[in-house]
Amino acid sequence: MKKQKRGQFLIGVTLLLIACGWITCRVMTAYSTPSEELAPEARVAAILESGGCISCHSANPELPFYANIPLAGDIVKTDIEEGYRAFDIEGLMAKLKDGGIPNPVDVAKIEKVSIDKRMPMAKYYLVHWGSQMTDKKAAMIAEWARDYRMAYYNDGLSGERAGEPVRPIIAKAETDPRKVALGFSLYHDTRLSVDNTVSCATCHGLNTGGVDNLQYSKGVENNMGGVNAPTTYNAVYNFVQFWDGRAKTLAEQAAGPPLNPVEMASTSFDEIIAKLAQDEKYVAEFNALYADGITEANITNAIEEFERTLITPNSQFDKWLLGDNEALTADELRGYDLFKANNCATCHVGANLGGESYELMGLRQHYFEVRGMELTEEDNGRFKQTQNERDRHRFKVPGLRNIELTWPYYHDGTRATMEEAVRDMAKYQCDAELNDAEVASIVAFLRTLTGEYQGKKLTSENENGL
Repeated sequence: MKKQKRGQFLIGVTLLLIACGWITCRVMTAYSTPSEELAPEARVAAILESGGCISCHSANPELPFYANIPLAGDIVKTDIEEGYRAFDIEGLMAKLKDGGIPNPVDVAKIEKVSIDKRMPMAKYYLVHWGSQMTDKKAAMIAEWARDYRMAYYNDGLSGERAGEPVRPIIAKAETDPRKVALGFSLYHDTRLSVDNTVSCATCHGLNTGGVDNLQYSKGVENNMGGVNAPTTYNAVYNFVQFWDGRAKTLAEQAAGPPLNPVEMASTSFDEIIAKLAQDEKYVAEFNALYADGITEANITNAIEEFERTLITPNSQFDKWLLGDNEALTADELRGYDLFKANNCATCHVGANLGGESYELMGLRQHYFEVRGMELTEEDNGRFKQTQNERDRHRFKVPGLRNIELTWPYYHDGTRATMEEAVRDMAKYQCDAELNDAEVASIVAFLRTLTGEYQGKKLTSENENGL
């Protein structure tokens, strides 16, 4: 009986706090909007601070006094655990305060939750005076996000599309045509492998969407890899390379497969250099371009230079972004609206619609527990490199350009069609159940992302599917 009364008392105290907070919040809201005299970054920082974002979305949050009260404290600790699991805001807050350039994914996430008024949650703002998201605060964040994107991407978007989180591919990167030609040859040269059977193009064919359309790629002696091969098209836009981000540059990525025992299995670059040095054409080309001739650094530099040209502009969606209102059908536009409404454009942002961050696979529902396959080392994602438990099952977000050609999908290659991938992404990442019409519209939008390579629309020899 005493326990029951104690519980009722604690619940009463909690409800009293909420009631007091609600009354005061109503009074103080009008005074909680940052001054428009502040710089845009300072206004956004003030909104996020007053909204208590750092209280849940950081590694070491400062707990409120009621975190030690039974019932209320359990709720608080659960919210903190889930908040940090979903999003670490510390990097963004630091950039806002020191004048740095925020990550575009962080910008997209903050903008979306403010527009939706999903944060702070009612159970927070009812007991934290003035923290509630208002229309005026959301407008400040949206204006900051739009101006940020116009400056960050420098792609000429203006008017109503200037603030879109997805951006067009505009210009080719500046490259040395001679190094590009050399890199093209190396990309297709099987002598980078131990038995002269596998090249970069074996798993990343330019005529098959920059992939091989296999769940796992086959290396020398038909050795099977453990992760789905990502496309090399538009890889220049990725902030890191590989699903686990272990390569910072395209050159660093190019150095990996030749020595991977499952892929090309060469014992060293000295072995590769010895073979290439027997080719008089290669010797002449390397000597003309590099003072020290054929070296590991020069091989990977040439491949990188070539891969920087693997961009696919002029998709139907790019044309729409750049002002062609007839480029998309009503259904394709509806698909894009659904894409944004279901938070897809908070991770799949920018010119490549991805490749800008690491994200947790199974954010809202546990993916690996119901997948039906044993866990592998590759399933650990970024954790493989950092050994930080928070990074387990986090992966570099794949770009969505030319996605209709790059099946199967996900790091484990378990989804054969875009329809499957879209439906399950909504389920595991957003806890949303899309109906057939919604899935069809999003897929219609995704098909508009297929661009041109060397002036021709990209196609695949394997267009008919698996």
